[in-house]
Amino acid sequence: MKPLITSLAVALTLGGCSMIPEYEAPESPVPAVIGSADTATGELALPDWQSLFTDPQLKALVEQALDNNRDLELALLDVKEAQALYGIERSGLYPEISASADGTRQRLPADLSSTGSSNVSGQYSVGLGVAAYELDLFGRVRSLSESALETYLGTEEAVRSTRITLISEVANAYLTLLSDRQKLKISEETVASQQSSVDLVQRRYDAGLSAELSVRQAEIALESARANRAQFRQQVSQDLNALSVLVGGPVPELGESNVIDPAIAFLADVPESLDASVLTLRPDIRQAEHTLKAANANIGAARAAFFPSITLTGSAGTASSDLSGLFEGGSGAWSFAPSVNIPIFNAGRLRANLDVAEIRTEKSVVSYEKTVQTAFQEVADALAARSYLKEQEDAQAALVKAAERSLTLAEVRYENGADDYLAVLDARRELLTARQSLVEVKRLKLTNRITLYRSLGGGEKAPQTSPEEPSASST
Repeated sequence: MKPLITSLAVALTLGGCSMIPEYEAPESPVPAVIGSADTATGELALPDWQSLFTDPQLKALVEQALDNNRDLELALLDVKEAQALYGIERSGLYPEISASADGTRQRLPADLSSTGSSNVSGQYSVGLGVAAYELDLFGRVRSLSESALETYLGTEEAVRSTRITLISEVANAYLTLLSDRQKLKISEETVASQQSSVDLVQRRYDAGLSAELSVRQAEIALESARANRAQFRQQVSQDLNALSVLVGGPVPELGESNVIDPAIAFLADVPESLDASVLTLRPDIRQAEHTLKAANANIGAARAAFFPSITLTGSAGTASSDLSGLFEGGSGAWSFAPSVNIPIFNAGRLRANLDVAEIRTEKSVVSYEKTVQTAFQEVADALAARSYLKEQEDAQAALVKAAERSLTLAEVRYENGADDYLAVLDARRELLTARQSLVEVKRLKLTNRITLYRSLGGGEKAPQTSPEEPSASST
């Protein structure tokens, strides 16, 4: 046992050697400041989604989605798979020790026996053994384990990204449903108003106070309003279907919330300009960096393959021809069979493997930089849209008031015979468009808050857990 124990001790001592290149984070491929202001802050505390959304209906939908959404469930299973794969790679750092017990009993006939007479013999053994344990002198196994660890950590960030995306998609789908329901309500009010106008114009025509053309124009406007109403009924139905897919089940009965209410989504004030370092809060960037580190670790494994590898196989125990003599004095038995494999000629396979590892690392760098650039654009667009949407909302609200006044004046002029009914139709159509556009602008304003929440990392805490490392006694 002494040679075996000594070899294992040396292997575990030298196991810290690594040929992984020193990791250096890529330089930022984006400007240092996001936004247009002269000063920027690098500190940003985002609320969690429970604080972001104050609407109880929306909170319930998000909770249902987090419990039932299939995309999130697949992401969680990816984490479990990556954790198991890391455990497999990590186990290669430790010798695999197994116990064995064997026994044979055989009878040899006389014509096959060297003594000319039949005999019965037996052999029994009990022992512990190590099979083909690789001494990780150049860090090949450790490099593969490091790569698996980074892949595992990357999948955890992917879960965070999936959660944030799911939360924002549920919120946006909910806002779309509310806005379309509100537009449907406006359409229904318009249908009722147009019906009243048809009745009024018909009475005036019957009394000889209006031409038939006005009646037909009113009827055209009524049917157009009905078609608009049918369109939004269809849209509301489709919105419910989309929301039910996101939450992973039927959508519960929803109350009469609307996007005019600014309390649906609350986001604490975000500065006009931010330091680009806040992008590191995003899980997709953190995932891209873990992918880069995993690729970097694979270079170490490819480099180590150029060097000799040493594997140990050995066992120690007792052996005897009789079962009763297994543990008697002098029954000890052992075997020790180290082997060395030295690469001499492999037609460039090892060089090609190293080239592949280096190229994949370069690709991971480019992918990381692209992820950072995409993140920068998303945050910059959300910050820029915020102020313009506020201006658009104020202008649209003023437009609605002007359209309402225009319709009132047009109706008065028509009733007094100072104008034809076409002016009333134009004013009512402008009011309908203005009201529905105001609803849409308010939805976009709330959606912008959610987009900013998602693009800045979503307030989700980074995972603090790490996979348990197997001990030397693990099975």
